[in-house]
Amino acid sequence: MTTATLQIRDPAWPWRLTWIGASLFLLWPLLVTTEFRPWLLFEAQSREPTWRFLAAMLPPTTNADFLWLVLREAWRTVAIATAGIALALLLAVPATLVSVRVLSISALSGRMAPVSFALRQLVRWTLILLRSVPELIWALVFVRVVGLGPTAGVLAIALTYGGMLGKVYGEILESGDAAVTQSLLRNGCSRLQAFSYGLLPQNAAELISYTVYRWECAIRSSVVLGFVGAGGLGQQLDGSMKMFAGGEVSTILLVFVALVGIADFVSSWLRRQLG
Repeated sequence: MTTATLQIRDPAWPWRLTWIGASLFLLWPLLVTTEFRPWLLFEAQSREPTWRFLAAMLPPTTNADFLWLVLREAWRTVAIATAGIALALLLAVPATLVSVRVLSISALSGRMAPVSFALRQLVRWTLILLRSVPELIWALVFVRVVGLGPTAGVLAIALTYGGMLGKVYGEILESGDAAVTQSLLRNGCSRLQAFSYGLLPQNAAELISYTVYRWECAIRSSVVLGFVGAGGLGQQLDGSMKMFAGGEVSTILLVFVALVGIADFVSSWLRRQLG
């Protein structure tokens, strides 16, 4: 009895191979444009300053005065991120309520009123403007307006993240089941009531999860903003790097890693509670 040899093949492999080839074909000119040459990292003139910089970071600075300074700036970094997210919510929540189509009473008939449509588009374009300008650029502007310090960082995070939160909040609310909300609006409920009893209960977990995620991102952003004078760990890190104090840089980086780890733990815990 002859046993035929079975050959198991993926019937989709030609398409997958085609897409991989097309992706590489499109990626190559992008790498050429960006002058992406990672092999330069391993050349002698690159290795020497890298090892010298890493050696200067050991051992980390551990004197009490400097550790107290770093912990104080770490707390300030968390405060900048939290205050910035709080102000971002003050921008995002009202903008979301105005821009979401499912909360439009005039849209119940099938076509939104011209004034309502124009207002909705104006709010959406405002959110686009806010999130299209990076928080680093906003920080540079506010440093010149209000001076060096955490205020510039708080305002920068508030504007950029307000635009981000407003956009994503709107997408989350519009992707849910609109039947209950529309029924409430048709029966005389206000937009706020329809939101509170129709949209919010079914989307609360996703909204809060995304907000917590953005708070975690804001902590990272606040460190970068410190390099332009917006306060926090970033400003202290910038000063230590300019003074070539490798031990101080190492200590600040370790504290920042711990800070991000704590923020990640808190956000994970909150998501589990919501789930």
